[in-house]
Amino acid sequence: MAGRLKGKVALVTAAGQGIGRAIAEAFGAEGAAVIATDVDTGKLKGLKAKKSLKLDVRQPKEIAALAKAVNKEFGGLDVLANVAGVVHHGTVLDATDQEWDFAFDLNVRSMVRTVRAFLPGMLERGRGSIVNVASVAGMKGVANRAVYATTKAAVVGLTKSIAADYVGRGIRCNAICPGTVDSPSLRDRIAAQAASSGQTTAEVEAAFVARQPMGRLGTTAEIAALAVYLASDESAFTTGTIQVIDGGWSN
Repeated sequence: MAGRLKGKVALVTAAGQGIGRAIAEAFGAEGAAVIATDVDTGKLKGLKAKKSLKLDVRQPKEIAALAKAVNKEFGGLDVLANVAGVVHHGTVLDATDQEWDFAFDLNVRSMVRTVRAFLPGMLERGRGSIVNVASVAGMKGVANRAVYATTKAAVVGLTKSIAADYVGRGIRCNAICPGTVDSPSLRDRIAAQAASSGQTTAEVEAAFVARQPMGRLGTTAEIAALAVYLASDESAFTTGTIQVIDGGWSN
C-alpha cells in the first residue's frame, strides 16, 4: 500500500542517519512532505526530502524559528517525529552531573521543546500525530545504561502525558521503544566498547546480538515501518501507547 501519508507534512529530527534517516525516507516514500532536520547538515546529503535543514534541538530559538517558518510555508505540521538522542554508557556511579544534564537535555527536553513549538498549530487544526523514539531500556533494567534508561523512561512518561492531555482535541502521541538496532550509532558504540574493554569488535557485537531472543539486530527500516503506521490515519484509534519492537528482548 502506497500513499499512506499523502498530503501530510512531517518533521523528523536527527534525520541524518540511523533510525531518523530511515523514518524520513519511509515518510517520503509514503507521500509525506518531509522536513528533515539534523544538527549536522552534511549527514542530510542525498536524502530526498521536501526540505533539509539544520536544527539543533537543544536550542529553543532555532526550534521556534523553524516552527514559524513551517507554519508560514505549510500551514503547520501533521506529524512530528522526535528522534534525536544520545546513548550514555555506564552505571549511576559512572556518570557525571554534566553527562546527566546533557542526556536529559538532548533525550527529553528536546522533545518538550519541539512539542511546545509545533503542538499549538496542531491544536488549531484539530489534528496531529507525535511519534517519540524512546527505548526498551526505558522499560527494563539494562546494564551500564543508567543515564540512557532514565531519560528514555522520562520519554515514556512524557508521551503518555501528552496523549492524555490532548486525546479529545485530535492529537495522538505514541512512543516507539526499539531494542538493539543496527545503525551508525551502534557501530560507534561497538567500536568504543571494544577499544576500552580489550575485546574484539566481533565479540562486542555478538553480545549485543545475544540480547534479542530472535538472534539478530533490528533494522532501521523495521523501526521506520512502525513510525509510518503511527503517523498514518491507520492508527487513528491509537494514542498513549508504548510500541515495543525489540526482537523479544523484553519478554
